[in-house]
Amino acid sequence: MNLIKLSVGTETVESLAMWQETRRAQTEDGLPRHVTRMWPKQEARILNGGSIYWVIKGSVQCRQRILRLDEVIGQDGIRRCAIVLDPELHRTQTALKRPFQGWRYLEPGDSPRDLPRARADEDALPDDLSRALAEIGVL
Repeated sequence: MNLIKLSVGTETVESLAMWQETRRAQTEDGLPRHVTRMWPKQEARILNGGSIYWVIKGSVQCRQRILRLDEVIGQDGIRRCAIVLDPELHRTQTALKRPFQGWRYLEPGDSPRDLPRARADEDALPDDLSRALAEIGVL
């Protein structure tokens, strides 16, 4: 089982990577994490090879493998879930996604496929072209 999440304020996959490299976005062991209010009920399925798919500028563009879920208690005393991630970002085929709040489950069969590694270093297409190609099912 996978998760899908909007990466709010992120402009590109590279800017997501830069944010995750900041100390604020990491756990004590240096791994990136995303802290969320809700704990996934399907934890066992997620930890069995699941990834988080990031929606950037209205389309899924990459994913990261989920390594573990850590409990975090905020300054307000509320229990939260830290989704601890593998630092490697895998670019995916572009898939349009409307805005939503929080995270959602994403079945493996509905998840965008990874791009071949040979294409991972290519310059990204302009947003409007990428979106138009995704709308007609080319990307």
